[in-house]
Amino acid sequence: MPSQAQIGVVLVSPRNPLNIGAAARAMANFGFDRLTVVAPYEPHWREARSAVGADELLQNAHRTESLAEAVAACTLVIGTGSLTHRKPEQPVVPLPALAPLVAAELARGGRVALVFGPEKHGLTRDDLSWCQLLLEIPTDPRQPSMNLGQAVAVCLYELAARAFPPPAAVPAATPSAPAKGPAASASLDRLAGVIEETMAAAGYSPRSMQQANRHDLRLLLRRLAPAAQDTRRILGLFRRILWRLNQIQKGK
Repeated sequence: MPSQAQIGVVLVSPRNPLNIGAAARAMANFGFDRLTVVAPYEPHWREARSAVGADELLQNAHRTESLAEAVAACTLVIGTGSLTHRKPEQPVVPLPALAPLVAAELARGGRVALVFGPEKHGLTRDDLSWCQLLLEIPTDPRQPSMNLGQAVAVCLYELAARAFPPPAAVPAATPSAPAKGPAASASLDRLAGVIEETMAAAGYSPRSMQQANRHDLRLLLRRLAPAAQDTRRILGLFRRILWRLNQIQKGK
């Protein structure tokens, strides 16, 4: 049965330890305990006094240096932010539509990450290239941004209230063909890396375009959302093409 343990909260480069503590407290309020903090500014963030009732959660939080590492095991990565000064490159999901999407992902055995950006400017375009979806919290246009702790609380309340039905509401399991498991973020990154190597070996575009190609590949693979089995097959195909291209180069 799906559980809150399959959902993680990721805070990217938070500046204020009080906000990290507030996010941890909100997680404890609604039964979530997987917190990852990416490259925090404050070295003493685990001591945030605002984490009332969530001290253990804060002490057990993971710290990573990159967002890619933080979401490597996740099959659905959802970025958060305002659309006021942003042209999204992935589908935008309004908050009321969040719970059904997450519930469906958990039901097929996936792992979900909710990603929140720095207080000052939110997630960057590069950060969002690791996200399949962009979540928008409906706010008044005169004040579109929210405090980090408040944003975490609002999102987790929505999930706790609507993504986890009581046991009596869960229909009995019926025999069916096994579903294809979703591909983890790290698997999509491996595939993107081999495709990028293949493009370089084939002379697909000049070196000046490599960074843009890398960004576009990351987004494209997350939009296509291949299953884990299909990702492995495509990876094998591109590895074979890359090997062949390298053999041709050696034969010149």
